[in-house]
Amino acid sequence: MTIDTDIIEILAARLLREPPALTPAEELVPDWNPLTPFSRPPVPAAVLIALVRRPEGHTVLYTERSPDLRAHSGQVAFPGGKVDRTDADAAAAALREANEEVGMAPGDASVLGYMPTYYTGTNYLITPVVAEIDPSGPFVPNPGEVHSVFEVPLSRILDARTYGRYRISRGGKEHSTWQIDHDGHVIWGITANLTRKFRDLALGEVTA
Repeated sequence: MTIDTDIIEILAARLLREPPALTPAEELVPDWNPLTPFSRPPVPAAVLIALVRRPEGHTVLYTERSPDLRAHSGQVAFPGGKVDRTDADAAAAALREANEEVGMAPGDASVLGYMPTYYTGTNYLITPVVAEIDPSGPFVPNPGEVHSVFEVPLSRILDARTYGRYRISRGGKEHSTWQIDHDGHVIWGITANLTRKFRDLALGEVTA
């Protein structure tokens, strides 16, 4: 397989064509169990897994969140956020957020499809939206939300050797997530787990 010519076609065949239906709250299992049960329904959200076309090959776009944000400050994330009532669907939400966060023009994106939803221990039900991006300009961080923007070569994302484990303790309980170290950035938690799920789907593999 030549990554940059075949992976887009492979993904288009394996991804969901429509945003997945939101699983009822009572059937959801979060990626880690909070100490206190949730008192409200899950919050629908969407993230954009952006495959950026570059002369040297596709890359995957990540943001480093602003240190001034109340939640997940300074962490690495995909562009994304809550699905608003005005958003037509998860793709519209993800592209809107990418435009707000890094100035990505929605018209630069070709949505390839959707991954299954991911339920977080913070009560967000995330729909990952996968799109190929042909950027018409540079990505510019919105300083109110994003500290920096960086890209990881798709070839590295698809390489199993890229991934390690990140261990974290919450409420006296330890659990682990996937971890990617790239050029001084540490990708862990939800973002690394979704990256690994994307990688496994693209290559038709299943890992624990």
